[in-house]
Parts: sequence; structure tokens; C-alpha cells
Amino acid sequence: MVKALALAALLAVASAAVPATLLVPATAWAASLTVDVHNVSGKGGIVSLALFTQANYDDDDHPTLSRDVEAVSPVTVIHLEDLKPGVYAIKMMQDINRNGKFDTSWLGLPEEPYGFSNNADPVLSEPSFKRTSFRVVEGENHITITLSDTDEVEPVQPRRTAARSNAGAGAAR
Repeated sequence: MVKALALAALLAVASAAVPATLLVPATAWAASLTVDVHNVSGKGGIVSLALFTQANYDDDDHPTLSRDVEAVSPVTVIHLEDLKPGVYAIKMMQDINRNGKFDTSWLGLPEEPYGFSNNADPVLSEPSFKRTSFRVVEGENHITITLSDTDEVEPVQPRRTAARSNAGAGAAR
């Protein structure tokens, strides 16, 4: 009994000497990020944000963190809490028809607004992690992403050609 009380007293004194910063749970980080999303279409829907590290940037199905919020035109604000300070990149889109996917035309051209951190523009494919990456430090962080303007983009339609005449097709025999 005396040993148990002595051990309890020792632990109480030892924990009082440990700085409070060392007692913070491992899952609580000291960084937050506010993302102002500009050029949000008035057509509504959901603004989807996916946060990546360099390790998972090429795996769209497994972001470090993701958020879906109601689209508010012209600016939607997304606030992320409890981030570990580090280097990240963001990919986002406005899912206007709320079907849970990024819609493209039959040519693969975007039919819904999209954007990347650093407002990096895609050139034949999505921009690299290097072009989209930014640093999150302890405390409050703030970035702005402007979505692409797809409201004016009309889906490309295949050209129609005049019907071919079969007249004279049998004459060549």
C-alpha cells in the first residue's frame, strides 16, 4: 500500500514538471487553413476540396483530408482545423449536378468548375505537386483559389456531315 502511494505521488510530481505543450494529444495540431474559393458558379451544387501531401498527390481516391460544402456564389469559404504543419496541395471542383464526380465531355474537357492551389493551370494534364504545393505553418493560414470559368464553355458536339448519296453506287459494277 505504501509503495502504491509513493508511486502515485512520484507520478503526480513528475507530471507537474512536464510542460503542458508535451501533454497535447498527438492528434491535435496547432495549424488551421482557411481557403477562399472565388468564381464559384451561381448554378449551386457542392464545392469539393481535397488536400494532399506529396506522398498521395497522384492518388485522387485517398486525399489526406477532404471537405464538401454547399456552393455559395461568388465566394465559398472552407475552414480546415487541426492540420499538421507541412507542405500540402489542393485539388478542388464544383459538383454542380451533385452526382459525386467531376464531369467531362466526350473529349475529356471539363464541364464543371475546378481549381488547384496556387491557381496553377493544367497543361494537358493536372499540374504537378511542385506547382500546386504550399506550406502550412503553426497558427492560422489563408489561401485563395479561383475556380475555372466553365459557365461559358459549351460542350463540343461532333460535326454532322451530309448524308452520302448511294446514287450511282450500283453503276460502277
